[in-house]
Amino acid sequence: MQHGKYRFIVGFLAVPLGLYTLFVIWPFIQSIYYSFTDWTGLSPEFEMVGFANYERMLDDDIFWKSLQHSLLFALLLPVVTIGLALFFSFMINVGGRRRRGGPAITGVRGSSVYKIVYFFPQVLSIAIVALLFAFAYNPDSGAINSLLRGIGLGGLQPLWLGDPDLALWCVMAVLVWSTTGFFVVLFSAGMASIPAELYEAALLDGADRVTTFFRVTLPLLWDTVQSGWVYMGILALGAESFAVVQIMTTGPGGPDYSTTVMVLYVYQKAFRDGQAAYATTIGVALLVVTLAFSAVVLRLGRRERLEY
Repeated sequence: MQHGKYRFIVGFLAVPLGLYTLFVIWPFIQSIYYSFTDWTGLSPEFEMVGFANYERMLDDDIFWKSLQHSLLFALLLPVVTIGLALFFSFMINVGGRRRRGGPAITGVRGSSVYKIVYFFPQVLSIAIVALLFAFAYNPDSGAINSLLRGIGLGGLQPLWLGDPDLALWCVMAVLVWSTTGFFVVLFSAGMASIPAELYEAALLDGADRVTTFFRVTLPLLWDTVQSGWVYMGILALGAESFAVVQIMTTGPGGPDYSTTVMVLYVYQKAFRDGQAAYATTIGVALLVVTLAFSAVVLRLGRRERLEY
C-alpha cells in the first residue's frame, strides 16, 4: 500500500497547486511588487519608488475612512447575519411545537416554505439587489418613504443614502438581507444531521429552547458557524460590499466618503485615477486586514471537536 504513495499524491496535487499558484499566489506577489513602483496601469514603463506609496497611504485620510468602514463591515455584518441565520435555522428545524402523532422534534409550521423565502435573495444577482434597494431608498419616490407617507409618518422621511449618518447603515442592511438566506440553508443542513435523540434527551431533562440551542445545537454546529463567520467576513471586506456601495451610493462612496470601503477605494484609484501602483498598495493593506480577520476568528473560535 505504501509503494508509489508519494508519486500518486504528487500526481494528483501537481495540477491543482500549479493552477492555484498561477492564478492566486502569483497575482498577490505581483501586487506586492507593483506597490513599490509608480506604475500607472496604462504604461509599461515604471520606476521603483520604495515605500513612497505606503507613506502616502498612511497620510491619506480617505484611506483611513475606508479602513474604518471596512472594519465595521467585518465586525458587525457577521455578527448580525450569523445571529439571524442561526435563529431562523433553529426555528425551522427545532423550534416548532410537537404535533399530535408527529415527532417530538420538529420545526415551525411551514418551515419548508420559510427556507425558500429566506433563500430567495440568493437567486438574485447582488447587482440586481443593489439596484432594487437603491430605488427603494429614493427619498422622493422610493417604497420606504412612500410607505411612511401612507401610514401617516410623512414628516419622518430621511434622505437614506443621501444622509452621511445613515448611508453606511443602509448599505449594511442590504448586505444582511441578501446574505442571511445562504447561511440559513447552510445551518439548516448542519442541524438536520444532529441526531434527534440528543434533542429528545434535552427535552426529557427539562431544557427549554434557549438552553437546547446553547447546550446542544451551537456546540455541535460550531465548526460550521466558524467557517460561515470567516466566509461572511471575507464577503463583507470584498466583492459583496464593493458591488453594493458602487451601485447604490452617490459618488460612489458618498456622500462625503461616508460609505467608501477599501475595495472600492482600490477600484477608484486603479481605474478612475490611473494610479495602479497606489491601488495595489491599498490592496496589500486589504490583504493584511483579511488575513488578520480570518486568523483572529479561527484562533478565538478554536475548541475541541465534538463527535456525535
